[in-house]
Amino acid sequence: MENDDSESGFWADFDNGGGGGGELGLEVDAELANAMETDEMFDLGGESGERSEDFLLWLNERKGRQDDGASGSQELKLDVNLNLGLGGESSSSTSAAMDAVRRESSDRDSQSKRPKVHSFSLDWGTQFENEFHYLHPHHGKFDDEDLPDSPIGGDDATNNIDADRMDDAEVLMDLADRIDDMEVRMDLTDDLLHMVLSFLEHIDLCRAARVCRQWRDASSHEDFWRHLNFENRHISLQQFEDMCHRYPNATAVNIYGAPAIHPLAMKAMSSLRNLEVLTLGKGQLGEAFFQALTDCHMLKSLNINDATLGNGIQETPISHDRLHDLQIVKCRVVRISIRCPQLETLSLKRSSMPHAVLNCPLLRELDIASCHKLSDAAIRSAVTPCPLLESLDMSNCSCVSDETLQVISQHCIHLRILDASYCPNISLESVRLNLLTVLKLHSCEGITSASMVAIASSSLLEVLELDNCSLLTSVSLDLQRLKNIRLVHCRKFIDLTLRSSVLTSITVSNCPSLQRISITSNALKKLVLQKQESLTTLVLQCPSLQEVDLAECESLTNSICEVFGSGGGCPLLRSLVLDNCERLTTVSFRSTSLVSLSLGGCRAITSLELKCPYLEHVSLDGCDHLERASFSPVGLKSLNMGICPKLNVLLVEAPSMVSLELKGCGVLSEAFIYCPLLTALDASFCSQLKDDFLSATAFSCPLIESLVLMSCPSVGPDGLSSLRGLRSLTYLDLSYTFLVNLQPVFRSCLYLKVLKLQACKYLSDTSLEPIYKGNALPALCELDLSYGTLRQSAIEELLAGCRHLTHVSLNGCVNMHDLDWGFHNGRLSDVSTSYELFGGSSGENDMLLPEHEPNRLLQNLNCVCCPNIKKVVIPPTARCFHLSSLNLSLSSNLKEVDISCCNLLFLNLSNCNSLEILKLDCPRLTSLFLQSCSIDEEAVETAIIHCSVLETLDVRFCPKISPLSMSTLRQACPSLKRIFSSLAAT
Repeated sequence: MENDDSESGFWADFDNGGGGGGELGLEVDAELANAMETDEMFDLGGESGERSEDFLLWLNERKGRQDDGASGSQELKLDVNLNLGLGGESSSSTSAAMDAVRRESSDRDSQSKRPKVHSFSLDWGTQFENEFHYLHPHHGKFDDEDLPDSPIGGDDATNNIDADRMDDAEVLMDLADRIDDMEVRMDLTDDLLHMVLSFLEHIDLCRAARVCRQWRDASSHEDFWRHLNFENRHISLQQFEDMCHRYPNATAVNIYGAPAIHPLAMKAMSSLRNLEVLTLGKGQLGEAFFQALTDCHMLKSLNINDATLGNGIQETPISHDRLHDLQIVKCRVVRISIRCPQLETLSLKRSSMPHAVLNCPLLRELDIASCHKLSDAAIRSAVTPCPLLESLDMSNCSCVSDETLQVISQHCIHLRILDASYCPNISLESVRLNLLTVLKLHSCEGITSASMVAIASSSLLEVLELDNCSLLTSVSLDLQRLKNIRLVHCRKFIDLTLRSSVLTSITVSNCPSLQRISITSNALKKLVLQKQESLTTLVLQCPSLQEVDLAECESLTNSICEVFGSGGGCPLLRSLVLDNCERLTTVSFRSTSLVSLSLGGCRAITSLELKCPYLEHVSLDGCDHLERASFSPVGLKSLNMGICPKLNVLLVEAPSMVSLELKGCGVLSEAFIYCPLLTALDASFCSQLKDDFLSATAFSCPLIESLVLMSCPSVGPDGLSSLRGLRSLTYLDLSYTFLVNLQPVFRSCLYLKVLKLQACKYLSDTSLEPIYKGNALPALCELDLSYGTLRQSAIEELLAGCRHLTHVSLNGCVNMHDLDWGFHNGRLSDVSTSYELFGGSSGENDMLLPEHEPNRLLQNLNCVCCPNIKKVVIPPTARCFHLSSLNLSLSSNLKEVDISCCNLLFLNLSNCNSLEILKLDCPRLTSLFLQSCSIDEEAVETAIIHCSVLETLDVRFCPKISPLSMSTLRQACPSLKRIFSSLAAT
């Protein structure tokens, strides 16, 4: 199909540049050619083989032409005619080819389909492909350079398409691809298809049109093109005329931003007899336009934005008998006269006319905001002839006076909404607007407390806005219909008194002088008064109030507690925020409704008493001077008092509490806890708590499972003996205490699983004998003896006798010299093991282990920072078949490590500066850390040979290992995935 510039038609010219059209090259592959329009032209799926041969000849011919004329493209190019039949003569060859295609398509359609919904014949194919590609530049079958700008979409349309529309288009294109792949013709009934397409916007209609010929014809139906939108498009008069001729029943036209809006508007009004909505702007409209306006009988809405009206000398008349809505925004006109007997809505916003004459008896809404040239008298003469006016916006009309408002109130007795913001000359002292429901007075310097008398006379008032009224000092209103009030940035505002049974919203912000607030409302549910630094008095009678935020009201005193207590006026209050109210010293709340309380940053509070049985959340962050606290009763499930370092007396009665943290309450001496469901108690560093506290807590909280008494030196044997009643106790931390005898623990904590004894330096070597000799604590799995003073022999006996331990920590044990499990009872065990059975390697000297020796259950062994340990030997005879993690880091004198563990996964030898010998037989080791070790390359290579699944090796800062030898290590252990090494030799 050949095409030249003169034949491009309407859509090819309709782009951002406004230039003429041209040929549109679409890159397609052989499959696309078989599935799309060329399939219909040559009927590849038909009965005759001649058509297939003709198609192949045609493809070869087209490919030859493309190779001769194109530069660098290797794909097949199809030149598609963009002519829509809207103008210009098509060439004979093009017409003949297109006629043949249409005849053949119509013959098949007549045999296999119902009669279609008839519409104007429109060759949309190329345009729709163009439109789709513009919005989907990554579609694999087209290149960006092959498609011109979109006639409808363009950049503006693209930016306006929401995600839902894009999803609809993707679904449609997926359907199109499926049709192409399956080589099946879509056969939807036309009525059903028409219904489906009725839900799409113009851009989506363009995408739908490229599915098939049936969808293309249906998408061009005039029902879908009632609104012709050419906003900010460079459309010529001839193109616009063609579109008006094609769609004479269009009811809405938008030519805002188009060139030469005057002739376009004239053409629209003369050609479209059903035109109801006309939008235009960014240009000049002459007198002829307004004269012809009367002949556009069906017009109901006219929108003119940013335009010059008339010739700049005479008055511009606008007359129309059926016009209901007129918008003349930001227009330049000397004088305007409007005679529209049916007009209901009029906007002259930001238009620069010194005078306006209105003859609109049915006008209900008038907007003359920012009409700075309108004088006070001009505003009166314009508004008073509108007796039915209900809404008036005169904001930013600086000339308006109280006299004008008084005249308006007399002539416009139905006025409901008034916006007089930024009018400095009004005070409303002599004005009465009895039917007013909405009053906006932003930045009105004349509004003072005396103005409240006039405002109070508007008994129907529902919305009042007084932002930035700098001279306003007090507001006292009793308006039973008031729902919303705003007071923002009122610098001299001191007193607020409101009484309204339906008040639902109060916005008070940045009023630095506000001291007193009194509110009475049956409907108010939320009150936010943040950052009112001078607020000292608050009176509330709000039975429906549920949320109050008084954050950073620095002047509030303890009397605020009475407002929100059980005898106050807020019986349904659930959430109260008093953050950073720094004058609060004694806080006491008694409430049966309070659920959440926040006192963060209230640093002056010394006493807190809460009797709130349903309180579930409390925040005390920053209450670092709190000395006495009582929570009795409360509904809390968890409580952290560790952030109150000066807390001395604590009472907690919480039937639902499961976790209590007192960590850091170093001066806490009296604590009474009644929490029957408590399972976790952390009293770390509570150095003043004694045995009586522990005894009373164990009696009142029998379900405790975890008890932390670290650094509680005052707890002694009597307190530990009282733990006998804690049947569920499994975790006990007695680290950093002065314990000498552990017998109370062994007798009382029969079900203990975790015992932590870090830095218990007064324990003797025989203190732990009941564990490995007397079968004490049979359920014990984890034992922490870090930084203790036990000797080597006691440690060896413990490790040998307690084979049921799974986690053992011996960090920082200075008396530990060697960890050599190759000897048993002072001599080398005379038997070994068939280690192959457990994943290890077997040798010639392997022997069987004695059957009576049980396996160790040890899984995790930590010997970090043991300065005197020199040798670690764990042979198969140690039966450590469950050991998975071994940490020996920071043991500076460790020289030799010989480990054979079939399930060891993690080994850390970092910072073992003296390490020289490393022998590993650990077939499941995955991570080996040797950072800052003095071991050489050969020893590491020999060690990892038997670690067949090793993945991570860390040899950073090893002085004897060169970064250049990493390849050797990888060869020794092919399973390595990560090797951490220094960038350069050290």
